[in-house]
Amino acid sequence: MPERSPADVVRQLSDEDIQVVDVRFCDLPGLMQHFSIPAHELTEDVFEDGLGFDGSSIRGFQEIQESDMLLLPDPNTAIVDPFRRHPTLNINCFVRDPVTGEPYSRDPRYVA
Repeated sequence: MPERSPADVVRQLSDEDIQVVDVRFCDLPGLMQHFSIPAHELTEDVFEDGLGFDGSSIRGFQEIQESDMLLLPDPNTAIVDPFRRHPTLNINCFVRDPVTGEPYSRDPRYVA
């Protein structure tokens, strides 16, 4: 499968009339975590700037006082979910430190 760019994914959103993006990542024990955003919020900038989330709500991630984390979508994992009621694109993400931008040491995609 050829490499996909952020522009390819954003174009797919409009070409296929995608309404929802399911943002996914794994916690340290390997359980898939996710949240959904409206499709229009997934822009090319998000692939570089990331989406913020509360790392203290994820088992094994962060303490409450240092809970800010970032998710960077991986365009090569974007796939339309055929089982959702509304047209939905699933995309896996890398977990990053919001201050340094470095990969998070407890991100299974980084550890493996």
